[in-house]
Amino acid sequence: MISAIILAAGESRRMGEQKLLMRWGEKTVIQHVISVFAEAGLDEILVVTGSHRNEVESTIVQLKKDHPLRCVYNENYSMGEMLSSIQCGLRELSNGTAQAALIALGDQPQVRERSVRMVCDAFRKTGSPLVVPSFQMRRGHPWLVARELWGELLDLAPPRTPRDFLARYKESIHYVKADDASILADLDTPDDYQESRPG
Repeated sequence: MISAIILAAGESRRMGEQKLLMRWGEKTVIQHVISVFAEAGLDEILVVTGSHRNEVESTIVQLKKDHPLRCVYNENYSMGEMLSSIQCGLRELSNGTAQAALIALGDQPQVRERSVRMVCDAFRKTGSPLVVPSFQMRRGHPWLVARELWGELLDLAPPRTPRDFLARYKESIHYVKADDASILADLDTPDDYQESRPG
């Protein structure tokens, strides 16, 4: 069983408004991201909320009818650390049966279903404790961490970051080559949004 942890706690300071609630086609950004992971066949989707918690959770509540979806609140979101949201998600999953967690960005609506499937399939085939997509030698999201390494991530403390964790276990990483740059993209600024949004 593979669970997705979608990081959706950020304050969107550079965007100037809560980017997860902005339109992406006929959905909001966060609704679209959840739909991509659901269509990729994830067994469970956990959304880690923080800033604008009520608005973010209310925009995705309707998706709970059709998808294995739940939310957990990261009370430390204002620290601005991705690590705290990853740890919040892993703690929530620790009592379940997931063999691995897929670390995903809530502000990455460009990510494609096939990229998600590619990472999950590589884990199922290789059993590697870390599976990371890459494009032109650059690491992207979503990346997968097997349960056996969750404790290492949970023990990590600032100023160390997930990047330090990946560097420590670089020999254990199984890379999968993505066929487009969507694994590298996210939405940080109004320009990012205008350049990327569909139609």
